[in-house]
Amino acid sequence: MSNTYRIQRDSLGEVKVPVDAYYGAQTQRAVENFPISGLHLPRRFIRAQGIIKYAAAYANGKVGVLDKKIAEAIMLATKEVIEGKWDQHFVVDVYQAGAGTSQNMNANEVIANRAIELLGGEKGDTSLVHPNDHVNMAQSTNDTIHVAINIAAVEAVHHDLLPVLDEIIAALNKKGKDFYHIIKSGRTHLQDAVPMRLGQEFYGYKATLEEAKKTIIESLELLYQIGLGGNAVGTGINAHPDYATVAIEKIAEFTAYPFRTPDERFMFMQNTQGAIKLSGALKNLAIHLIKIASDLRLLSSGPRTGLAEITLPAVQPGSSIMPGKVNPVMAEMMNMIGSQVIGNDATITSAGQASQLELNVMMPVIGYNLLHSLNILTNGIKAFNDRAVKGITANEERAVELMEKSLALATALNPIIGYDKAAEIAKKAYASGKTVRQVVKDEGILTDEQIDEYLNVSKMV
Repeated sequence: MSNTYRIQRDSLGEVKVPVDAYYGAQTQRAVENFPISGLHLPRRFIRAQGIIKYAAAYANGKVGVLDKKIAEAIMLATKEVIEGKWDQHFVVDVYQAGAGTSQNMNANEVIANRAIELLGGEKGDTSLVHPNDHVNMAQSTNDTIHVAINIAAVEAVHHDLLPVLDEIIAALNKKGKDFYHIIKSGRTHLQDAVPMRLGQEFYGYKATLEEAKKTIIESLELLYQIGLGGNAVGTGINAHPDYATVAIEKIAEFTAYPFRTPDERFMFMQNTQGAIKLSGALKNLAIHLIKIASDLRLLSSGPRTGLAEITLPAVQPGSSIMPGKVNPVMAEMMNMIGSQVIGNDATITSAGQASQLELNVMMPVIGYNLLHSLNILTNGIKAFNDRAVKGITANEERAVELMEKSLALATALNPIIGYDKAAEIAKKAYASGKTVRQVVKDEGILTDEQIDEYLNVSKMV
């Protein structure tokens, strides 16, 4: 054996593994087989794998099928994995063996080799701790990778996404209050519409995100159902009868989230329903974030030749050639993220269709894209809120000016003079460049008192 490599063995024979690596033969084969993207399943997924292996060792030790000393060493090693100490040794590409067998073995081998060290041995001495027989006891790729997706997604939603979603909802609510006194022109089809309050527009954004949040929370119910103990096809072969209950209870205790045995374990094994449902909820959120970001770009357009009813904070120069130009870059960034999340959902939808009989073989790409969406939404919403939404100011004079010019003010005259006559007034106002108010006054259609009464915009909102 050279100073660079150690020799490890698996069922196919000998493999050269980097001497400092905590992974073993099967992971090394996967590294050589799948030099595809350089992308790896992220920190939250690795943490979830550690949690699963911790709970499995605890349960197998408690029910008496795993030696206590080995179980304790595995649990110590998994705690280090959970904390992120060995992330650099999780090296398998996202595009790997179906279902994530290589990813599961990567975790098994890293944990086994670290446990071996904790017991005083040297990496590779599987007589002390074996990656399959001990770390993977009562488990299969088919249940553990699926469970890891669920755990990682639940923790990402609760720890990362929901807090920043609450922050932007609160910020939009504050803008709704701050801008409530400002009356502006509404717009439908990007054309003049009847007046509304600028605050009402922002309250609409706030309520939209509140509803999107509810959809995300509702999707968690399926993710809480984890089929650990189902093993290869759901029957629990090679697992102690009490193993699944004990292991899942330990996961719930460790994470402080209500993970439980599925209502139907064979459904869990066959489908990635929880991931698909959450991804759909994230797509829904992305669609609405794109709408809000696009609206803010329109409302702030200009500053001289656009709507310019609001001003977004200037965070960086907007052009490499046009001096003084400032672009709505945070809103543009949010739109890009939204598009990516929609694309990730399309990938998850396609991969979700690959469930055949007792297994979905596309779980690694489902897990990667789901966690990618959660990550970029979390970071994007945080940046968008802190560097754009919180700093929005209203240009009240501009909003009032455009509202007074709106041809849709003629709508308020319908009950008095009828739709057809009101439409004539709107056309005359457009042709002459006058306001609706001016045309009504110049043609003596209403008295000054009636104009003040019927074209009082505060009564229209």
